[in-house]
Amino acid sequence: MSYQSSTASLAIAEMREFAGFTADERQFIERSLDIALGRGDAFKQWSPDGGDARAIRKQYLAYRELRTLREAAPEPHAMDGISFYMGALIRIAANDLALEQIETFSAFRFLYERLLGASARPYLPAVFCAAAALPQIRPGIRRVLLQSLSETAATAPGWSEREPSFFPERVLSDAA
Repeated sequence: MSYQSSTASLAIAEMREFAGFTADERQFIERSLDIALGRGDAFKQWSPDGGDARAIRKQYLAYRELRTLREAAPEPHAMDGISFYMGALIRIAANDLALEQIETFSAFRFLYERLLGASARPYLPAVFCAAAALPQIRPGIRRVLLQSLSETAATAPGWSEREPSFFPERVLSDAA
């Protein structure tokens, strides 16, 4: 299989995975990527009436650290830098999970792979568990989130180093 067809197959698999998330999860992922990647004015696009402005502002503030974190992922077997990296990621993830738009580890992993890149994959199950278990997450939501993490995902023997290729983006129509 050629590199080009391999990349296309990966993108299609990522699109299928994204399509399997709930509408709220898909919308949250699109909004989060808009905020993190600076794709336009998230306040205008996602809160034209000001309804979600506070949540968007919290995400803007939390996501300021992402640029630093993208380059700070410790080597999977090293302990140097893990305290800073994990602490910051857990704080950001807890903020996102507290908004109650992400319902599963799969949607969380999908988003955070795009926010941070492939180097974050080994840390995502631990970050998810730690953030979901915090008292800032309502107990019913905490239970649903933690139950969504499969044993396979939690105990993976290795992770792909291939960067994500599909970054979903909201499509607005001009039709009224």
